[in-house]
Parts: sequence; structure tokens; C-alpha cells
Amino acid sequence: MSQFTSREEISTDYKWDLESIFDSDECWEEELNALQDEIGKLGQYEGQLTETPESLLGALELRNELFRRADKLFAYARMRSDEDTRVQKYQAMHSQAKSTYAKARSAASYIEPEIQKLGEGELERLISEEEGLREYRHYFDDIMRLKPHTRSPEVEGLLADFSEVFSAPGEIYNYLTNADLDFPALTDGEGNEVRITLSNFVKLLKREDRDFRKQVYNEFYDVFGGLSNTLAVTYGNSLKGDTKMAKAKNYETTLEGSLDQNNIPVEVYDNLISQVNDNLDLLHRHVELKKDSLGVDELNMWDLYVPTVESEGPEVDYDQAKEYVLGAVSPLGEDYRDRVNDGLNSRWVDVYESPGKRAGAYSWGTYDTQPFIMLNYQADISSLYTLAHEMGHSMHSELTKENQPYHYSEYSIFIAEIASTCHEALLTEYLLENVEDDTFRRHVLDNFLEGFRATFFRQTLFSEFEHEAHGLVESGEGITAGRLNEVYGSLKDKYYEPAEVDELIHREWMRIPHFYRPYYVYQYSTGITVALALAKRIIEGGSEAVDSYKEVLKGGSSDYPMDLLREGGVDMTKPEPIREALSLYDQYLDEMSELI
Repeated sequence: MSQFTSREEISTDYKWDLESIFDSDECWEEELNALQDEIGKLGQYEGQLTETPESLLGALELRNELFRRADKLFAYARMRSDEDTRVQKYQAMHSQAKSTYAKARSAASYIEPEIQKLGEGELERLISEEEGLREYRHYFDDIMRLKPHTRSPEVEGLLADFSEVFSAPGEIYNYLTNADLDFPALTDGEGNEVRITLSNFVKLLKREDRDFRKQVYNEFYDVFGGLSNTLAVTYGNSLKGDTKMAKAKNYETTLEGSLDQNNIPVEVYDNLISQVNDNLDLLHRHVELKKDSLGVDELNMWDLYVPTVESEGPEVDYDQAKEYVLGAVSPLGEDYRDRVNDGLNSRWVDVYESPGKRAGAYSWGTYDTQPFIMLNYQADISSLYTLAHEMGHSMHSELTKENQPYHYSEYSIFIAEIASTCHEALLTEYLLENVEDDTFRRHVLDNFLEGFRATFFRQTLFSEFEHEAHGLVESGEGITAGRLNEVYGSLKDKYYEPAEVDELIHREWMRIPHFYRPYYVYQYSTGITVALALAKRIIEGGSEAVDSYKEVLKGGSSDYPMDLLREGGVDMTKPEPIREALSLYDQYLDEMSELI
């Protein structure tokens, strides 16, 4: 069973263990009050932070302690809210946790500007006189690198205070779509009533009944169409916030400001867009293959998710999914596999969908907690891959925490999608090697092709859209639903040229929550590129390749992402990794063409 009428029906074994963070909501509240009382302690170092090595180290250690506590408060409240987004108590707790985190950031906002006032020789003297400061060397290097984009302590404090305001559009979108948006129930061709949800929408579009798919598609986007003006204003304000923050930090564009936070050259983004646009013929070939396999004169947008093979794929219950994931990660070593096994059987995962639960999936946790994985498991191959994906994130976090101090434990977003997508690549290899059922194998192959299309091409389309949307704001053009539809529709026409691109799909931007995190989605595309390269090395290269891969995961933020990846043998400023990934996609298209 993958859908329940209430959360209480679900066995504890299939729900994450948030009590491991706080025993109760009352314990959470006690810690919240205690932390709020102690945030002010950071002020004792302001204005004299760099007078002695001891004062600098003391401030950094106090900040880390307070942030670690704030992390736990925020994670608990957010995940409780995600269990049922309709519960106002947890909405309020989430808001309180965000406010407390913002206060802590504001209280610590003077630290980096005061460090940047030091000359290079002065900073080196402090480090040489206090051994505890030596592990912060990369942190200091990064601060100095960002000196041209750091404002005065007063301005940085103000920007920290306004962090809640800047994130408000994303929060509004989250609650609007998960808690308040109501989709209709439809009757399928067999007389069964099926209610559309954010979580099952794509699965319903995989149904064999084409008329039913069309009805689901139309009803889904009609609901979003009724909110088009609201969502345009919400996203428009998010774009304006991104742009104003970039300008406040002395960047020419939001793209430059977003990428520079992790020292990613803009040429990485430009290289991705260029290579994808040069190779859209491969995506067009996939679309034509899908049209031929379905035997239709026109491939409509409600046909896009139908498998190229049998529409109804094999059912994969959750316990079987766990076994497949364990088999897939075996090339990474016995210790790694055992850690994954422990996580799967000690309540890391919140498995099933229930009313009000946040849509989608993610991996989360803090430096002082176990990992937590949110799923809305649907008992199909797609959900199997989602489990493998999120477990990759969780294992990345575990390896980083074990090998890095707190201040290097949050690996960059650019690195974040590599472990998760590598898990998926290893899962594909494992299933094709070990599952004998032909139907299952065809769906695994189709899952790779669809996953590559959705992760590589689709996320790059998203990247182009948000880049153009930010460009509208940066050039002073007004943001309306019609203008955003026009931009999105033009890109959809380009990417899916052989298909019938109708006007409803122009609204697809309205259902993408990642747009509220500027220049996030392109990293799915770069992530799958790197992951395929690393997975190939792991499968072909043995222990040396495994060790090299794990070193990347253990690095956290102790070095810049591009440098960590180069150590793993991948340079994303070059076109070669993207071309290699496209070559594999081309190869599997050939195999699928022969198969069907």
C-alpha cells in the first residue's frame, strides 16, 4: 500500500524518527527559548574580533555551537510541518525556527566583514599563533575571495535580518501548492475514482488510457491556470529578491552572484547550455522514438511520460526496493553497503504518501542528527530510483560529517547531486546485470532514458527559463503570467520540436518549486554528467576509483567544488564530460530502438 487516508495508519517502521532530534514538541520549545537567550553572547566579540587569536577562535566556535543548535530546531520543525502541511502548529514552529536562525545569522554577520579588514599578513600571524585556527584556513581563503562582495557589518546584518523576507515567496508557494491547492477526483476507464495530487500526477500520466491521461493533464493545469496571476506575482517577487540581493552584493547579474558563492565559473553554466543546444537532435530522436512506440500521429504533452515500453511497469514494493538499492551500492565496498543497510532499517526514511504530506522527496538532517529521507513511495520503478537517489544524498552527508568539522560539513549544491545520481547509475547497471525478467529490464532501460531526459535536458530547459526570467527583471521588464508563459512556451517548442506543444504546458513553470532557489536546477544536469563519469570509473576501475570517489564525498566544503571534482578526474569547464554523457544516452537510444 502506497497511499493512506491518515498518517496514523502507517507503521512506525515506515516513518522517520524525528524523536531522535527532540523527544517532544515541548523539548523543542525549551531549546528554542534557551537558544534565543544565548544568541546575544555573540555580541561580546563585535568590534574586537581580531584583536587576539583567542578572540577570533572563540567567536568562531561560539557561532558554530549556536548554528548547530539552530540547525536542529529548524530541521525538526520543518520536517514536522512536512508530515502534514495543514497543521498550523507546525507551521508556526517552522516560522519560529526560521526567525531564530535569522537572528543567529544577524548576530554573527559582523564576523566575516571584520576578518576581511585584516591584511593578509595580519591574518597569517593570527593563524600561526593559534593552532585551532589552522583548520579554518580554507574558510578564511573563501572569505577573502568574497571580500569585494561583502558589505559593511551594518549592511550585512540588515541583509541577514531580511532573509525571511527574501525567502517568503518560496514559503508562500510551498504552502499554496501543498496545503491549499485542491485537485479534482476523476473516474478512470475502469470506473475507479482517482484524485489527482502533486505526487501522483506524473504517475497518472503514465497510464495506458490516453483519454484519461489527457483528462488528468487538462484538469491539473486548469487548476494552476486559476492561480496564474497569483503565482506570477509570487515568482516575480522571488526574481526581484534574487536580483536585488545580487546587486547588494556588488554582482552584475544574479547568475554571477549565485555561481560565485561556490566559486563556480560562469563558463560551466555557459558550457552546459551550449552543449545541450548543440545536441537537441538526440532529444528529438527520443521524442520520435516515443511517438513511434505509441503508434500515434502526434505526440502530445500528456503522452510524454508514457514509457516507451509497456505502460504498466512492474510493481516494486518498498522492501524489494531496499534489496535492489543494497545490491546496487555493493561496488562501493562492504562498509558502505552496511551503512546503507543500517539507514534503511533504522527509520531514516519516511516512506508513504498521506493527506497533507509535502509532495516530492528529499534527504535532510544536521551535523548532530541521523539523516532523514522523505519519500512519497508509489511502488514503481521511479520510486525505487528515488529511494536510491535520496540515499546517495544521505550517505554523502554521513561521509562528510565523519571527516570534516562542522564548518566544512555543508557540501555545496554543485557537489550535492553527484552522489545521488551516481547511486542511480549504479542501480541501472545492477538491475540490467541481475534481473532476468525481460519486461523489468525494458523498464529499467526506459527509466534510464527517461531519467536522462528529465534530469539532463529538462533541468537545462528549466535553467534557460530561469535565466531568461531573471533577465526580464534585470532589464526592467514587468513580470506577468502571460510573459512567463511566453518565455517557457518558446523553450518547450525548441526542446520538444517533434511533439505537439500546446498552450497548457506553457504553465508548467508554475509547478516547479526549485525556481524559488536561483540557479539551482542546472546542477542536476551537471550532477548527472559527473555521476555517469564517476560511476563508469567505479564499475571499471575497482578500488582505486572507489577510493577517489569517496574522497570527493568526504571533502564537504573543505575545498572548492571544481577542485574536488578535478581530483576525482572530472573537469566541468570542458565539453568532454557532457559529450561522454550524451554518448551513453545515444547508445541506450540505439539499444531501445532495436528492442522495440
